[in-house]
Amino acid sequence: MPSHLLPTFKKSSIEKTILVGLERKGSKRWELLELLEELRELARSAGAHVLETVIQKLEHPTAPYYIGKGKAEELLDLAVKHEATSFIFDDELTPAQGRNLELLLSRKVLDRTQLILDIFAARAHSHEGRLQVELAQLQYLLPRLTRLWGHLSRQTGGIGTRGPGETQLEVDRRRVQERIARLKKDLHRVRRVRKTQREGRLRHQYPLVSLVGYTNAGKSSLLRRLTHADVLVENKLFATLDPTTRHFLLPNGKKILMTDTVGFIRKLPHTLVEAFKATLEEVETADLLIHVVDLSHPQYLEQIKAVEAILAELNLSKKELLLVFNKIDRLDHGALVERELVRFPGSVAISASRGQGVEALITALENRLFGNHPQQYSRAQNP
Repeated sequence: MPSHLLPTFKKSSIEKTILVGLERKGSKRWELLELLEELRELARSAGAHVLETVIQKLEHPTAPYYIGKGKAEELLDLAVKHEATSFIFDDELTPAQGRNLELLLSRKVLDRTQLILDIFAARAHSHEGRLQVELAQLQYLLPRLTRLWGHLSRQTGGIGTRGPGETQLEVDRRRVQERIARLKKDLHRVRRVRKTQREGRLRHQYPLVSLVGYTNAGKSSLLRRLTHADVLVENKLFATLDPTTRHFLLPNGKKILMTDTVGFIRKLPHTLVEAFKATLEEVETADLLIHVVDLSHPQYLEQIKAVEAILAELNLSKKELLLVFNKIDRLDHGALVERELVRFPGSVAISASRGQGVEALITALENRLFGNHPQQYSRAQNP
């Protein structure tokens, strides 16, 4: 697969970028601002320096440029003024929108999906993780190959147009399709191996608990706290991609297996959900999900909804679930904690980094897996 077909941030130099969002008719501005702040964090995680954020009000995206052409021309002036090297759009751009914007702006144009894929490509370390990320990248890339051969769009057709450029485009398209087919076969083998491993665990009758939650909610910190696992704990979006499974002995003498999983995020690219199904099968076969929530985040309720939406997409809405509010040590007072514990019956509040509330969590685990457990909170209660 030609490396030039997978545009990413240059890690050797700081990428100077401008963020672009669209405020649609009927949308809530605070939600857009929250998404753009998250986009800024994603850009930072990818190694970029955000110069400015631009918002345009429109009823819906325009077909040629996503934003209006006049606003797109303003972006070019901003790029010249600030010496920006790229633009990042908060929504996924169509192939035509991306191509038109790059022609107009003469700068690299990325969207949220491509940015997340770039972060995943940098963070995936296991063989399986790299396979999954590459598959997602190529599935995103395939319909956009013509954009990377932009000179073809200026050909008018007829005699003389079937030159070396078009030939190379077809060669690249075929190579991408062949690579996608190979990756799918490799991931199918991964799924078979995982199935064998799960069958082995079933023979030992070890319950499986999977940690799920929004990215940077503290799942890895909790896994380390409970199992003393040597896992990366970092204050970054998507610090953990590759799943980690560790044994944990409960006070009642029962052994369980606990698995950390990739964090979720709003507008998670569908190609990533599809590509990571081999990993997410660990969630599907879990006896219990621990949904870790960063209670100190100002939009924690929206993050809960985002995680639940992805679980629904994976047909896991009815899976037994224990809600765990994390990072309570960052709160100034306990009123919020008490309110949310009442709002979500059966939930637990902890600080994974300091160990606060972990004993109550372990007791809740024992009750859910081996005893009379408290009533699971109803997702319909979410505001």
